[in-house]
Amino acid sequence: MSASGNGHLTAKDFKTDQEVRWCPGCGDYAILAAVQSFLPELGIPRENIVFISGIGCAARFPYYVETYGIHSIHGRAPAIATGLALSRPDLSVWVVSGDGDALSIGGNHLIHALRRNVNIKILMFNNQIYGLTKGQYSPTSPLGTINKTTPMGSLDWPFNPVALALGAEATFVARSIDTDRAHLTETLRRAHAHQGAAFVEIYQNCNVYNDGAFDAVRDQKENRIRLEQGQPIRFGAEDERGVRLLPDASAEIVDVADVGEDALLVHDEHAPTPSLAAAIARLSHTPHGPTPIGVFRDVERPVYDRLMNEQLERAAAEQGDGDLAQLLHAGDTWTID
Repeated sequence: MSASGNGHLTAKDFKTDQEVRWCPGCGDYAILAAVQSFLPELGIPRENIVFISGIGCAARFPYYVETYGIHSIHGRAPAIATGLALSRPDLSVWVVSGDGDALSIGGNHLIHALRRNVNIKILMFNNQIYGLTKGQYSPTSPLGTINKTTPMGSLDWPFNPVALALGAEATFVARSIDTDRAHLTETLRRAHAHQGAAFVEIYQNCNVYNDGAFDAVRDQKENRIRLEQGQPIRFGAEDERGVRLLPDASAEIVDVADVGEDALLVHDEHAPTPSLAAAIARLSHTPHGPTPIGVFRDVERPVYDRLMNEQLERAAAEQGDGDLAQLLHAGDTWTID
């Protein structure tokens, strides 16, 4: 792997010779372009960056980024990324997953990677549908979704991915949009800078099987509730609307003229508990109206690989180097003829 002529990497250096094969108009193209343009600013050699994916449309990602990559097993990308991050803490490890891959068969692996605070960055492309397998409803599909597998409408109550990550005590949780290049890039920048597990939900349009699912937020910017640290939460064409906290610890949308700015909730992504972030996340279960985007939570907690290495060093200091042969023959053994 070699850099461009001046020795500095560019977006072109992160493009492979593979033909990008998503459906024309898919939101994955915009995300790929944003990531390829963002990676050079990290100043990290390409051989020290790894993208790991599961199965699904999003899982093609490692083929198109000129770094190391693993196209792994359905739902197991966080588990494989955990093993790599623990054994190679010098690497920048990224997981790319879809809402079906991450939240259905992979839900168990996702929540444990987040609660352990493994030093990996998880990008979850949410298009509210199974795209690769031709449009079945997914764990984020709205209630009543009609398609080939649910001709009378889905009966499953959908996940709110951000609320789920906060419930798993993730230390970094954010949401962005495929077509908002500037916001997505800044969110990626923040995720990379975070020490520990970072979870980023990206609204990604599937124009074949679920076109327009996020139009209320993608096309109508007045519906984007932008979260800014230390600022009262306001939004709208003229910031005429806002968010306040209710006595039951839930949040509601209000007209600022009716309640005054002093009544508005001030965003604190560094709050020690995820309660306020969870209240904000539940303002919009599905993006059919005003929807929060940005960083919901960014807190410090010991990182798993460092805790593990400290244990290993302490064990070595207290017990010395182990004897594998002695360990294997310790206790009850038997011989098979």
